[in-house]
Amino acid sequence: MDEAVRKLFERYESGFNRALAGTIDMDEIASLYAAEFIASAPMGVRAGRNDAEFRQVMEQGYAHYRTIGTRRMSIRELRLSPIDALHCIAHVGWTAVYARQDEADISIDFEVHYLVRMQDAEPKVFGWVSGDEQQLLKQYGIV
Repeated sequence: MDEAVRKLFERYESGFNRALAGTIDMDEIASLYAAEFIASAPMGVRAGRNDAEFRQVMEQGYAHYRTIGTRRMSIRELRLSPIDALHCIAHVGWTAVYARQDEADISIDFEVHYLVRMQDAEPKVFGWVSGDEQQLLKQYGIV
C-alpha cells in the first residue's frame, strides 16, 4: 500500500500544478477520489460525491487559486499511518508558493490529512481533514 499511496500523491501534486498552469484534466483529478468522500475543516464537516458538481467545484477552486497568485504546490513531506490492510491516513505537508504584487514570491507551509482506501488495488482519497486555509492566507496577506 505504501508505494501505491505515494504514487497517488505524486499524481495529486502533478495534477494540481497542471491545473494551476491552466491545464486541468478533471478526469485525472477525479480519479484520485473515491465515489463518495467526507471533509472536515473549520467550516464544518461535509460529505460529497465524485460527480459533475464535484468537478465543477474543483475547477472553480483551481481558478480561485490562480486568481490569488498561487504558482505551485509541492509536497514537502508525506507520512503514512496505516490503519489496516485497506486504509491509511496520509499526512501531507504542503508548501504553496504565491506571487505577490511588488514583493517577492512567498512560500507557505501547511498540512492536510487524507483518508485513503485501497479500492481494486488502487488507492483513492475518501476524506480529508484540513486547517483554516483562509485564516492562513489572510495571515500572510494573500487574501
